[in-house]
Amino acid sequence: MENVTLIGMPGSGKSTVGVLLAKLLGYRFLDVDLLIQEREGALLQEILDSRGTQAFLDAEETAVRALSCRRTVIAPGGSAVCREGAALHLKSMGPVVYLRVPLEELERRVQNLSTRGVAMEPGQTLADVMAYRAPLYDKYADLTVDCPAGQELARTARIVRDRLWETDRQRPQPTGKERGPLRESVRGE
Repeated sequence: MENVTLIGMPGSGKSTVGVLLAKLLGYRFLDVDLLIQEREGALLQEILDSRGTQAFLDAEETAVRALSCRRTVIAPGGSAVCREGAALHLKSMGPVVYLRVPLEELERRVQNLSTRGVAMEPGQTLADVMAYRAPLYDKYADLTVDCPAGQELARTARIVRDRLWETDRQRPQPTGKERGPLRESVRGE
């Protein structure tokens, strides 16, 4: 696996699970929201408030499409799948894992929608955003991991790691020198 990308709704745990997964895999971690803030010189919510949702999505797509990394767990914003160019670039970099969390749990976790930097139009609810994005998460995910209420994020990270390894084992295995150190370090062989 070159990279692993975690997608899902705001509050699904992408950043926290991403840090934990990176530690489990021995990879780096990259939070795309922080990269956007650095590139744009503003907080996510400031970008949304001053420029609007479409300009925010443009900035997010530009940041995602500029990514070039190796052995990295990537946590893009939940809206990265809203732009096909961004979603396809993430897929080209390695497996994409959808952290699927029930709406009720997301509503419990996300209390600061108006200040969190969530790309949503005025008047939209978290349920509206989920109804729009869920089919996109399903479309772009190589793997979906259900994250029920009460499941610890460390457990989610271990499940993601185990499912990635299982998926990797099902692929045709390289032979001889093709095996390389990346496969060995990822699988711990």
